[in-house]
Amino acid sequence: MQKIKNIAIIAHVDHGKTTLVDKMLLAGRLFRENENVGELIMDNNDLERERGITILSKNVSINYNGYKINIIDTPGHADFGGEVERVLNMCDGVLLLVDAFEGPMPQTRFVLEKALKLGLKPIVVINKVDKPNCRPDEVQEEVFDLMFSLDASEEQLDFPTIYGSAKQNWMSEDWHQLTNNINALLDAIVKYIPDPETILGPAQMLITSLDYSPYVGRIAVGRVHRGVFRNNMDVALLKQDGTVLKAKIKALNTFTGLGRTPVESVSSGDICAIVGIEKFDIGDTLTDVDVQEALKPIAIDEPTMSMTFTNNDSPFFGKEGKFVTSRHIHERLLRELDKNLALRVEKSDKEDTWRVSGRGVLHLSVLIETMRREGYELQVGQPQVIFKEIDGVKCEPVEQLTINLPDEVSGRVIEMVAVRKGELINMERKGDRVTLEFIIPSRGIIGLRNNVLTATAGEAVMAHRFLEYQPYKGDLERRTNGSIIAMETGTAFAYALDKLQDRGRFFIYPQEEVYAGQVVGEHCKEGDLVVNVTKSKKLTNMRASGSDEKARIIPPVIFSLEEALEYIKEDEYVEVTPQSIRLRKIVLDENERKRIAKRE
Repeated sequence: MQKIKNIAIIAHVDHGKTTLVDKMLLAGRLFRENENVGELIMDNNDLERERGITILSKNVSINYNGYKINIIDTPGHADFGGEVERVLNMCDGVLLLVDAFEGPMPQTRFVLEKALKLGLKPIVVINKVDKPNCRPDEVQEEVFDLMFSLDASEEQLDFPTIYGSAKQNWMSEDWHQLTNNINALLDAIVKYIPDPETILGPAQMLITSLDYSPYVGRIAVGRVHRGVFRNNMDVALLKQDGTVLKAKIKALNTFTGLGRTPVESVSSGDICAIVGIEKFDIGDTLTDVDVQEALKPIAIDEPTMSMTFTNNDSPFFGKEGKFVTSRHIHERLLRELDKNLALRVEKSDKEDTWRVSGRGVLHLSVLIETMRREGYELQVGQPQVIFKEIDGVKCEPVEQLTINLPDEVSGRVIEMVAVRKGELINMERKGDRVTLEFIIPSRGIIGLRNNVLTATAGEAVMAHRFLEYQPYKGDLERRTNGSIIAMETGTAFAYALDKLQDRGRFFIYPQEEVYAGQVVGEHCKEGDLVVNVTKSKKLTNMRASGSDEKARIIPPVIFSLEEALEYIKEDEYVEVTPQSIRLRKIVLDENERKRIAKRE
């Protein structure tokens, strides 16, 4: 038996866990000094690097003092909870990484709660102690209070604490004593994280993750629970609906460094990848053919938000994307279901329309962003929360919202959240900043980030996590301003935009192509306004003073994908193509819109 330690790293967004994993790989001498260092090797897709967040959990391993340490990097956003839940099943302990200045944040709590319920032993790592104004000792007490409030056991509360700076590549048991490596952390892992139990008997494994290779197809990843799996062994795949399929293992791999190593057998406690099992889902059990016992599947939180996806039918469809038909979109969504556990896709009553449900706007927008980068064109409707009926009462999802912001603007933000049915439950001052905690319906969070950032001049830090379903809180006031809509298809001219600037703010640049029914700006009053932005200046051969003044155009508002999704109204779509994000009315024809409004 090889000596193995299985750990997951959990932390709030941007507390430095991906950097720490890089340094652990470096300590395991998996690549030479100065090669790839500081490149965030774990966040290897473009989206993760651009946003600086981890979206998919990943496995790597290092060898240290005769131990093989399997490390799993988990996402910090509550929106990717489906990722977190399945990977915690694969480990025996967790590294809880906390920023020495910010302390534990709401989304640290989200993952930590799940880890403690599974009985995992934590090691607390207080990172970024080289920051000015950091307070490592206070943060350590805050972590203890947090664990106590989450009903941690006596053994879990007796956690070791390591201090250091992943970026500077040092860790120590006392933050006043600088060292020149992170061995203190690796020693703590070897000392405190329990060895995986070696359970003898017929082979058994829960599939907790999946990989895909264009050469061998789908690869099942999981931790061997009991017994030994061997190459070319016949196995039974127990589906969650009770059906049993027979299969044969064609190749076995374990994780070594950033890659995989083929092996002849894997025994209980190790994490492996199995090739040759085709029709599996995450949560199925692989067992010995003769002794078929299913393991308990992974419990995943239900989705709380849904959006309508449909194929692009605007006048500009097919100009930029490769995959534009409804068949392409349908196949892509089904492929996503394979590995995205918290996602649900249902066919809608309307033709070529799907209702896609997920854990929040971020979860769904990452899927949309990935699709547009792959060359898909699609249209997406306004995010809607999923209501449930519990004991005959209409209930809606409610979230805990935390906003950290400068003291002088806190009054405006409290008022903003109160309008959206948010209740202030806690207020803490740290220096000249305040941390506000609210309970707010999920509906209220849609579109809130933009307004809060505007009100605080970009200083606010917002985080939210799903709490529970509570009785419906009543109607909310959404965006009251109307939209400015293009009257006809053509090129937008600076001359036309200049003359219309007093009507509101625009979302387009001069010389941009627009089509009739496209939303090109926000009206300064209620009600939609249809304008002609394609009108050019009529030229005459007369010169007159004053007729040739320059057009002074205010720069347009450019939305990111999430902002666009949170901004649109119920009768609008976001049109997403590989190069552009446009807002449009669902019904493009103005007369048809008027008829519908009259009927309603």
